[in-house]
Amino acid sequence: MSRKDLFSRALSLDPERLHFAAHSHHLWPDASFDGQVRAWVEANKFADRKWDLIFGDVVPEAQAHVARELNLPSPDTVVFAPNTHDFLLRIFSGFEKKPVRILSTDGEFHSFRRQGERWEEAGEAVVTRVPLHPFETFDDRFVEAARTGGFDWIVVSQIFFKTGQAFGRMADLAALATPAGPWVLVDGYHGFMAAPTDLSAVADTIFYVTGGYKYAMSGEGAGILHAPDGFCPRPVATGWFAEFGDLMGRPEDVQYRADAGRFWGATFDATPLYRFNGVRRMLDEAGLTTAAIADHARNLMRRFQDGVRAGQAGRLDQAELINPVANEAVRARYLAFRHADAQGWRARLLEANVVTDVRDDTIRFGFGLYQDEADVDRLIEVCKRVL
Repeated sequence: MSRKDLFSRALSLDPERLHFAAHSHHLWPDASFDGQVRAWVEANKFADRKWDLIFGDVVPEAQAHVARELNLPSPDTVVFAPNTHDFLLRIFSGFEKKPVRILSTDGEFHSFRRQGERWEEAGEAVVTRVPLHPFETFDDRFVEAARTGGFDWIVVSQIFFKTGQAFGRMADLAALATPAGPWVLVDGYHGFMAAPTDLSAVADTIFYVTGGYKYAMSGEGAGILHAPDGFCPRPVATGWFAEFGDLMGRPEDVQYRADAGRFWGATFDATPLYRFNGVRRMLDEAGLTTAAIADHARNLMRRFQDGVRAGQAGRLDQAELINPVANEAVRARYLAFRHADAQGWRARLLEANVVTDVRDDTIRFGFGLYQDEADVDRLIEVCKRVL
């Protein structure tokens, strides 16, 4: 089901390259180019009136796309920022008492990892980190820790960025969340548009953050937040865009929007949302669902995995495949191999014009719409030759 035709501009820029880092820096489809141009044209055509267009058309369209993808009860629970880190700061600012007691893991992406460490240094947070390893027991251990109580904020990934392993107990965390605390935040960056994700049963109690950089194929600048009603109603870190619309609060206080718009920041570049909308329209027109794309990627991963196990991909069969393809309902769109030589392997593959990604001792191969079986076979051949 490869749809290279949808990526003709990106692929033509380096036709011999094998780009197996769709999980890290996803190539942009042609529709994103059209969205980029449309943003420029409309910004200059409408000039002083462009924000009426952005908040009247562009933002509502993007909210509707996200709500349909996640099966949310309303598009009004969705808001955007240049990155997910902005949302971490705004939600954290809404806790009235410090230090904030946080339950998380030792496998979160750097946005939260680094900020959590700095909050601890500053005495603003106390972070309890549940180890991912051994992952066979992780879900139970994490939920058990959450149920002990004493936490203000619970932060966990839907799919862990380094290992590709998925957390399967979101509903159990949602059952613990209340507006008075704890609040639950799920980092969905490796789940959104990578695997079918239905938040309908938990949307009224959990925060969900993601973005357009990876599987939404929209590039940088499109951070996405789903915010449940009633949770963190008055973030201290607040931008002036949060005071437009249906406001709540006492007249003498700083006013906030009643919906997820309470998390708006200030002036931002709307171009990423144009790209996102363009990509989503493209997928709709092509009849491509997240489930269909995930199945395509799964088939390619299985082909590569089989090649590695058969000893056809050089020394990769000596590595530990952390997240093998099985029959799991939700999985990462990449294969993660742990080996002491992972850094060197990535360098050799890059010299052969094969792009992968490495995190410490783990090399990752990502799969997507712009690859086909012939690409996987070429990848196996190059691995055999250079590894």
